[in-house]
Amino acid sequence: MPKAILGKKIGMTQIFAEDGTVIPVTVIEAGPCKVAQVKTDEIDGYKAVQLAFGDIKEQKANKPLKGHYKKADLTPSRYLREVELEENEEVKVGDVITADLFKEGDVVDVTGTSKGRGYSGVIKKYNFRIGPKGHGSKYHRGVGSLGAIDPARIFKGRPMPSRWGTERVTIQNLAVVKVDAEKNLLLIKGSVPGIRGSLVTVRKAVKA
Repeated sequence: MPKAILGKKIGMTQIFAEDGTVIPVTVIEAGPCKVAQVKTDEIDGYKAVQLAFGDIKEQKANKPLKGHYKKADLTPSRYLREVELEENEEVKVGDVITADLFKEGDVVDVTGTSKGRGYSGVIKKYNFRIGPKGHGSKYHRGVGSLGAIDPARIFKGRPMPSRWGTERVTIQNLAVVKVDAEKNLLLIKGSVPGIRGSLVTVRKAVKA
């Protein structure tokens, strides 16, 4: 069974340890995920598994997706993501992966899409210092000096106003604090990328 599951970020809360310590946790509705396809070295050149998560009405899926799910004898799902399989992991089409895949104390990596903050200036995005606030300054939230005179160009990597957020982000080595298999919930210590209701992938930590 692959050590990974798709889920939906519910939000953040806090729980208390036995010694009274407050632990901030992110609540994730993890699964159930259905195995829609298994890719093998012989056919596809690599080992992976496609996980389907989140039921939707059948009319909301297009014809290619309907055919893909029909081949696996499954109903269409909102999300379809592929995760890599290790050599010793075996799974077949139709298997269901639930939150009890993980247990308390496991260390995981969580991948999601970060919050979108739009087109942002350098003061908001990179925490640059604001300019003089006097009216005579006329330079309050500018970028500042952009480069050396001699090269007559801006060096690559220079912090500039640009789009901020909406990027694929992975937070590594987060601890699973609690598992509620009946409600398909994972309580993971710390924050994870994304807004409430967004898709996240929880997998076994690669650097633990």
